[in-house]
Amino acid sequence: MTQAIPKLVTFEDFAAWRPEGGRYELHDGVIVEMAQPVGDHEDVVGFVARKLTVEFDRLNLPYTIPKTALVKPTNSESAYSPDVLLLNRPNLINEPLWKKESTVSLAASIPLVVEVVSTNWDDDYYTKQGKYEGIGIPEYWVVDYLGLGAKKFTGNPKQPTISIYQLIDSEYQVTQFRGSDRIVSPTFPELNLTAEQIFKAGGLPT
Repeated sequence: MTQAIPKLVTFEDFAAWRPEGGRYELHDGVIVEMAQPVGDHEDVVGFVARKLTVEFDRLNLPYTIPKTALVKPTNSESAYSPDVLLLNRPNLINEPLWKKESTVSLAASIPLVVEVVSTNWDDDYYTKQGKYEGIGIPEYWVVDYLGLGAKKFTGNPKQPTISIYQLIDSEYQVTQFRGSDRIVSPTFPELNLTAEQIFKAGGLPT
């Protein structure tokens, strides 16, 4: 679970305060300390990041995946630390907060974001989905490898699900993938990856 410190602060205050250790986000002026992820969660994050890196390297695209960068909606005192953040390096010159705060706010800088679901699943499905849509991020993945989200996201009965949100006419349209479904990524249409392969990264080898 996340632990919130109930004091409203600005992004500038948050950026100046944020310590080197630990992982923190700013949710509408509230500093939230993110719980240390479990090993399976980190395995899934690492696997997805590796697959995306191999693909953009193969295509010779000017992308990178930073370790601790933040995504800040311009219209709120919020800042999020995605599990996987794909950045378009040539546009970082237009990001006023990049050099000093490693923070991005422009859709042109962010082709794709991935959140891997943990116990606070509602943040990924509701809060961040709305914020990322507002920024105009073209593609957003919610990787729910344990099927923790509500049934409308994970099926009935609940099962591991990947929801990929694609921005169409300024609104997200979602497609869900389970089992042997091949992932369909608007950013990487030739990506050869199934939902099951991602889910297996979060468990013991078979």
